[in-house]
Amino acid sequence: MISNDEKQWAMLCHLAALSGFIGVPCGNVLGPLAVWLWKRNDSPYIDRHGKESLNFHLAMLIYLTAAAISLFFLVGFIILPVVYIMGLICTVIGAIKASNGEHYMYPLSIQFVS
Repeated sequence: MISNDEKQWAMLCHLAALSGFIGVPCGNVLGPLAVWLWKRNDSPYIDRHGKESLNFHLAMLIYLTAAAISLFFLVGFIILPVVYIMGLICTVIGAIKASNGEHYMYPLSIQFVS
């Protein structure tokens, strides 16, 4: 059985990424990384959610960089907001799933940390 404390920390692994959406440079990666490094040994549930969040937001950093570069070719004006909004929506879904005691696998995630 997953405790409420584990659910809250797993949810925080996802929500910490929102710091990047409000202007903290690389906060979408550093937030989940900090929570995961701090709590990963406390629970396999927290460890799994932390890895999922970290992997997704590392991939998002790559996608957002590519979208920003594509601004020079005008297609980036379409791609950049789509990638940004997708990252925001998926982060919220991951947090909700974690708080419900469920596992969430992000779409388009790359496995950097296993």
